[in-house]
Amino acid sequence: MLAATLGAALAFGAPGALAGTLPVTPSTAPAAKAPAPAAKTPVTAAAPAARSASAGAAWVAGTRAYLVISAPGDSSAVRSAIAANGGTVFSAFDAIGVIVAHSASSTFAATLRGVAGVQQVGATRTSDVPAAAYDPALPADPAQATTPAGEPVRADMSQIKADQAWAVNPGSASVKVGILDTGVDDRHQDLAPNFDAADSVSCAYGKPDTRAGAWRDVDTHGTHVAGTVAAAKNGKGVVGVAPGVKIAAVRVAEPGNSFFFAENTVCGFVWAGDHGFKVTNNSYYTDPWQFNCPDNIDQAAIIEGVKRAQEYAESKGSLQIAAAGNENYDLAHKTTDSASPNDSTPVTRTITNACLDIPTELPGVVTVAANGTGVTKASFSNYGQNVIDVAAPGSNVYSTVPGGGYGSKSGTSMATPHVVGVAALIASAEPGITPAQIRAKLAAQANDIACPSDSRCTGTTANNSFFGEGQVDALKAVGTTPPPGAYFENLTDFAVNDNATVESPIAVTGVSGNAPATLKVGVDIKHTYIGDLKVDLVAPDGTVYTLHNRTGGSADNIAQTYTVNASSEVANGTWKLRVNDNAASDTGKIDAWNLTF
Repeated sequence: MLAATLGAALAFGAPGALAGTLPVTPSTAPAAKAPAPAAKTPVTAAAPAARSASAGAAWVAGTRAYLVISAPGDSSAVRSAIAANGGTVFSAFDAIGVIVAHSASSTFAATLRGVAGVQQVGATRTSDVPAAAYDPALPADPAQATTPAGEPVRADMSQIKADQAWAVNPGSASVKVGILDTGVDDRHQDLAPNFDAADSVSCAYGKPDTRAGAWRDVDTHGTHVAGTVAAAKNGKGVVGVAPGVKIAAVRVAEPGNSFFFAENTVCGFVWAGDHGFKVTNNSYYTDPWQFNCPDNIDQAAIIEGVKRAQEYAESKGSLQIAAAGNENYDLAHKTTDSASPNDSTPVTRTITNACLDIPTELPGVVTVAANGTGVTKASFSNYGQNVIDVAAPGSNVYSTVPGGGYGSKSGTSMATPHVVGVAALIASAEPGITPAQIRAKLAAQANDIACPSDSRCTGTTANNSFFGEGQVDALKAVGTTPPPGAYFENLTDFAVNDNATVESPIAVTGVSGNAPATLKVGVDIKHTYIGDLKVDLVAPDGTVYTLHNRTGGSADNIAQTYTVNASSEVANGTWKLRVNDNAASDTGKIDAWNLTF
């Protein structure tokens, strides 16, 4: 989600339920975008039909969209009932028992609820379906700017050790990631090498539109997300967390307002399951309700329909990862919703924890909070004990924007693609891994973050309401198999206590002769007030090489690669990273360290 931080830009209730972002500040100005276009023609989930030139004639003022829920399988009886009661079938997803119906009749939903075989019926909007749903235009195909060579490692990537992971496993082209968003500029120089057009689609309005380019961005959000996941490592612009995987665009947002209605999300999840997406990125909530409450007859159908679609995708091997939102709201203690419905006139209503932010609070979906600078909580990020699963950088993230440009955005929308990239690396390292196993590994490999001095943060260091299981770690995601004879690491945590010394060992084997004069020592120490610390590399023969000696004052954490002239040392043997704490009050841990010969 885009961050509703400064002011109320893109807060719940603002146009489009993007999960969080600040305005783009392009470094390379993209071409001007054409007036916001739309999506495609009515069709069933199995095979989109050809566009009808006269389809627009079917639309009348007052047309509303509904999810009609029945048992999965043959829906012919329910379809007939829809037609007999003043409705039309816009699209159908028989595998999950969900039909998207349109009707201008004010009694349609109530009448249909009394039909045998119909389990639930719910309006998905409080506004009319736009006429463009019947004859959608293609999004703009912006002219592409060029970018000078050079792709420096960004802070968000080094923070989750993605830059170190690239050297081990940049991701497999057999892993496909779905970007369910506002669309993706597939011709962007940093995205084109990894873009999968064959599996890209528009699901705006609730049915698959497979025309070439229907997936393109009607905003900037989806292209930005895509770059964080998998921008190519091609010597220019930026590099994504998993630059070796494939990305496919599923445009879920409608043009002009970037609304993500329930039927669009249902279409997107079913598409993801049917097209082999290993992971999907969902940086939005399902409009028009900030929270969908099961005691509301319409919202109950939205919950059921989107839940079935998510479960279907997961059953086909796809893990959904979603943004927590940007209202600085405690999702574990819900009280009010003042932003819904956002497609008409919002009202303030009392809610409970039974009301869900969809899709992020659905069972099986990984919920992502945003870190600010370092391992802080981003000021805008939603939180909640047993709601947040993991965290990732989400402030001032620099990534791709349409037209070949680049820009910075903030939000849980920007945190989520970091987690999606790490999940894609896990899938790359372990072909055949299940969604549940990826979910478990994301939690197990995340680096713990203790609660700050903030009474809203509850739980333990291992799992709390601000950061869940902690910040994801791309290096751990790709395993510990280094390039043979060149790279060695220790990812085990070692506590650094007050006025104490701790050592973390690495056993080096298979390297002939002495260590190089340019031995690289990568150090990742989580510790407040690093002026307390002395850090040494200890060679196998006991020789000590000082890396850090009580400098840095009150700064937190050491994340740095040192170069050591160790040419007088035999390479093979046990090397140690020794950390000595020389004062009281501040403690931490050796999170990881490595040697590159």
